[in-house]
Parts: sequence; C-alpha cells; structure tokens
Amino acid sequence: MTDAMLAIGTRKGLFLARSTGAGAFSVEPIMFSTVGVHAVAIDTRGPVPRLLAGIEYGHFGPSVMYSDDLGETWQEADRPPIAFPDACGTTLTRVWQLLPSPSEEGVVWAGAEPGALFRSEDGGVTYRLVEGLWNHPHRPRWEPGGGGLCLHTIVAHPGDPRVMGVAISTGGFYRTTDGGLSWEAANQGIRAPFLPEGQQYPEFGQCVHKVAMDPGDPDRLFLQHHFGVYRSDDFGGSWHDVGSALPSDFGFPVVTHPSRPGTLYVLPLNADMDRTPVGHRYRIHRSTDAGESWKPLERGLPEGPVYASVLRDAMTATEAGLFFGTRDGSVYWSADDGESWSQVVSHLPDVLTVRAAVL
Repeated sequence: MTDAMLAIGTRKGLFLARSTGAGAFSVEPIMFSTVGVHAVAIDTRGPVPRLLAGIEYGHFGPSVMYSDDLGETWQEADRPPIAFPDACGTTLTRVWQLLPSPSEEGVVWAGAEPGALFRSEDGGVTYRLVEGLWNHPHRPRWEPGGGGLCLHTIVAHPGDPRVMGVAISTGGFYRTTDGGLSWEAANQGIRAPFLPEGQQYPEFGQCVHKVAMDPGDPDRLFLQHHFGVYRSDDFGGSWHDVGSALPSDFGFPVVTHPSRPGTLYVLPLNADMDRTPVGHRYRIHRSTDAGESWKPLERGLPEGPVYASVLRDAMTATEAGLFFGTRDGSVYWSADDGESWSQVVSHLPDVLTVRAAVL
C-alpha cells in the first residue's frame, strides 16, 4: 500500500488519519470540533484530492465543506450548498451521503434528509435537487426509520451514468436507467415481516439499512435489511436472501471488496432493541462467494464484552484496507482482507462514518 488517508466523521468533529507505505495510521487533531459530521468523501479523481464533509452547524443548519489541501483548510460555497427549492415546502435536515460519480467528471451525488437526492456538477461545491425522485408518487408515503427519513445510500454504475440506485429509510430501494429523470421501486423479494400475512412483500416501504455494489459485476448488489441480507444479480430487479447462515441477519453496514468480485462483509448485531454485537464480540463476517457462505473474522479485535454497535456508514473497504468504527469511538483496520485487525484509534466521539483512499 502507498500513502493512504482515513476520514472519520463523528458526533463531535472530523478526524483525519494518514499512513505512509505499510505503516500504521497517525491520527491528526480534531476538525470541526463539536460539529456532527455525518458524511465524508475522499475524491481522488482529479490531480488534487478533494475532501468533502457533510456537517451540522447546530443552529446554523447542515452544510457541505470541501478541502483541496488534504484538510489543511476548508471552504464552503457562497450560498447554501444544498437547499430545497421554495416550492418543495421543506428544508434540509441532514446530509447523509456524498459520492463522487465513478463515470462523470466533476459530478458528486448527495443523499439527504428528508428523503432526497442532489447532484453537483462542480466537484461537490453546489448541488441541485433531483426532481424526478422528489416527485415520485411514492414519496409522500415514505416513513422515517429510527434515524429519520434519510437517503443514506447511492450506488452509481461505473460504466453507465444513466444507471444508479438509492436507498431510503424506510422507503426501500429505487433505481433509475435514465440519469434520474424517472425512478422505480426495486424491492421484489425483500420481506417485511412486520406486515400482516399475505402483505409481507410490498412494492416499497422496506427498512433498508445499506446497499453495496460488487465491483466485479455492477449489476450485482448486496443489501443489509432490518430483517435480512440480500443479493440482487440484476441491479435490484429481484432479490434473494443470503443471510440465513449468519448468526444474525440484522446489522447496519454492508461493504464489498474493491477488487475481488463476490467478496463482501457484514457485522451481525443482535436483532432485539439493544443492537449490540452478537455474543458481545466484534466479528466481521466475510463471504467470498457472493453470500453463499460466511466466515467470521476477529483476530486482533477485542475479546469482549463489547456493547457498542457499528452504524451503516461506519465501515468501508478500499485498496487502503478494511475499516470500521464503533459508537464508543474506536476504529479498527485490517490490511489483509479481515484476517487480522489492529486498532487505529480509541476514545473518539461516536463514530458516524468512515472513508479511506489511497492517495
């Protein structure tokens, strides 16, 4: 591994950590102290990496900051970077997701609360509402999950900018094939057991926690649901359960290996309301056959008991390694595909999001 950067968004601030060569990560002083950082991105597409941070200003509301000098200084657009048009009759609550497009230069996508998608064409400085999704007839019937009515996942096809999908809690998974002009619910096969018998496979309304794309096959998606782990081989056209062999199919994050097709990771949590790690141990479960079988990975992780959960965006897999952060402020790193782990940092505020990139 060459030089790498790790960005850790927490309930009270942003922390950047850097590694040179194969060395350990060194954590830098806090940025945006006392400010919640719910979304981060490291955009390495241009000649200079750009960092993006979706922050909450408290009384001043949410915003997106950007840095072109690896966090030394930060800037904000002259006008609110993300804002709903007046005709929408609502205001921005939070930025949940920032994703540089894999196929369009300068384009950055933002997922927001309440249940909206925004598009930037200037590298993430300013954004406009994707009205095709906002005007979908299902939207008025979407219900907020425990974290709010959040658009928390964006998956963009690397070879076709017209194809992408989003997940809304608790609207379900939606996809577009025309660049966002029109959208369709894509939840066939995802069971909602809280509904009455005979109505447990609705068109929309599933409590999707996270979705990840297989880099070896962009049509293959993996989905962590409130009630299962699912796979789709046709970009959400249909789904089938691949979580029955896990100790619990409840959890929040799901991530895929950046270069190994069919390899994905989840972190099972107790499905009851305490939402602690199963057995009160952090055990990342890895599948190398697209969810057909699973292997628990824990060497180097705390022997327990541990009680802090891992949120939907607090795990990432990149060429820099596999990382996850916990709600008690620890971040763990594996440089060998999860076989062994080391602690990057502890005693941070509640970790909300983790992103990493080779620079």
